[in-house]
Amino acid sequence: MTHELIKIMEACELAQEKGIGAALATVVALEGSSYRRPGVRMLLLENGKMTGAVSGGCVEKEIFRQTESVFKTLVPKMMTYDGRYRLGCEGILYILIEPIDPDNTFLAAFREIIRLRQPFTVASHYSKNEGTGLQIGSGILSQGVLLPVRPGFSPGPDLEVFSQVMKPAFKLLIIGAEHDAVQLCAFASLTGWEVIIIAPPTEEKNSKDFPGCREFFALLPDDLSLSAIDSQTAVVIMTHNYAKDLQFLLRLRDVQPIYIGLLGPAKRREKLLAELMDRDPDLSLDFLDRVHGPAGLNIGAETPQEIAIAILAEILSVIRDQEPMPLRDKPSSIHN
Repeated sequence: MTHELIKIMEACELAQEKGIGAALATVVALEGSSYRRPGVRMLLLENGKMTGAVSGGCVEKEIFRQTESVFKTLVPKMMTYDGRYRLGCEGILYILIEPIDPDNTFLAAFREIIRLRQPFTVASHYSKNEGTGLQIGSGILSQGVLLPVRPGFSPGPDLEVFSQVMKPAFKLLIIGAEHDAVQLCAFASLTGWEVIIIAPPTEEKNSKDFPGCREFFALLPDDLSLSAIDSQTAVVIMTHNYAKDLQFLLRLRDVQPIYIGLLGPAKRREKLLAELMDRDPDLSLDFLDRVHGPAGLNIGAETPQEIAIAILAEILSVIRDQEPMPLRDKPSSIHN
């Protein structure tokens, strides 16, 4: 997940500034099933602190024990973890542990990719054989060139490569500043999403009232910037004001977020969409298909916190193109 990698790199830069050694652990292959899939990463520091996780908690202790030799030698290593009898998952994890000390070229390229919301590829060169070696390691591909996470790394021949395409971090645009918007912001930020709050110009709240939000803007619908709304963005309109909801829908009609959620009953949604089409007869069916109202899955949610969970669950189902169902009723494995 891109948001996890961003947090890892932020923690890595802080460690560099303090002169604390750091190592990157990446699950590069899996046989069987596991709590997380290949591509999950965590940062380990010499002082014992960790950022991220690769499992539910059991594997991390063994990874840190194995990382002690990497801190001493600065030589990457491969380890395996058989979780069939310890995790309740019938799988064997192959984990690459390597020193991480990105140079200025890497950091500048990474920051620019994130700022421009560009997809990118992370490539990890590894062997399934346990052991150490300077020719195993990871980097990001920028314009066809591998930028390694440690200076001087060059992958060796005859290695397996785990390549992972990373999409821009998912963004949630919340239009509204009532109590339910605060709860939705909190839950979404815990999910790792970048949350932006759009409030009325007269709103007395500010960013401090929305823990976890990345940005807070007080503005009118016509002043809403559309340039940052892309296919990795969801929008939830929750102003609790019919006229404002309509104005924001009109403003959004020329962009293509993956999801637009509306609060309120189905009759309110139909009225909004009918008036929207009256004002813009050329409105595309694709835009209308993106509108979900009432926002959220039918899980019996009543409180603002429960409603936030229901909305986030529906957004996830849209992102992942999944039909919500109890996992016990799914005929195939959890991860397709």
